[in-house]
Amino acid sequence: MPRELKVEAIQSSFSLKEHIYAVLKDGISEMNIYADDAQLKLDERQLAEQLKISRTPIREALARLEQEGLVTVVPRRGVYIARKTKEEILEMITVWAALESMAARLITLNASDEKIASLRKLFTSFENEQVQASIDEYSDRNIEFHQSILEISGCALLKRTAEGLFLHMRGIRARTIGEKDRAKRSIIDHMHIIEALEQRDTELAERLVREHTLCLAAHVEKHVDYLT
Repeated sequence: MPRELKVEAIQSSFSLKEHIYAVLKDGISEMNIYADDAQLKLDERQLAEQLKISRTPIREALARLEQEGLVTVVPRRGVYIARKTKEEILEMITVWAALESMAARLITLNASDEKIASLRKLFTSFENEQVQASIDEYSDRNIEFHQSILEISGCALLKRTAEGLFLHMRGIRARTIGEKDRAKRSIIDHMHIIEALEQRDTELAERLVREHTLCLAAHVEKHVDYLT
């Protein structure tokens, strides 16, 4: 997962204003903005050189991203990709727990056996003792698992609502998965969740997903000291 913004030169066939905005937003969305070495400062001149365009449309795109809360303009210092505070992250995790637990409920009621089985396939290459040794790969699978829960729910509005939280949830999950033996506990939780979904145990699946996400909140509350 990249720690800095990756963009490619703009092709002349695109609608310039919208495309610059989309390129910058996609680049930010693909970053792990909570990584210890994340490059959060955006240099207009460097972006102009990378995109091979003038700085004026970049400023317009950055202004739009600021309105959406993705970047922050600091007077006399520049433009920075916006991280959330610890309090804001805890609120996001709480909302995510509500959304994903409802997604689990919907899966037990509506999803096909094949879609539920796809969740188990995400972890076929991992055993408990192998997780820590392949932490980066497991982190990617962990994030894919939580995305898949929302996708398989079949509720488009629920999934769109969660997308507004995803950049920050993904970053915090990736940053914390290697802390305090969380990865080993995570895969155990995932297996129990998958079993509940396979058995169509609605109440259990909903509860396990909610508790799993709230454990992340408890970890952030107790151990994360790199957020303001």
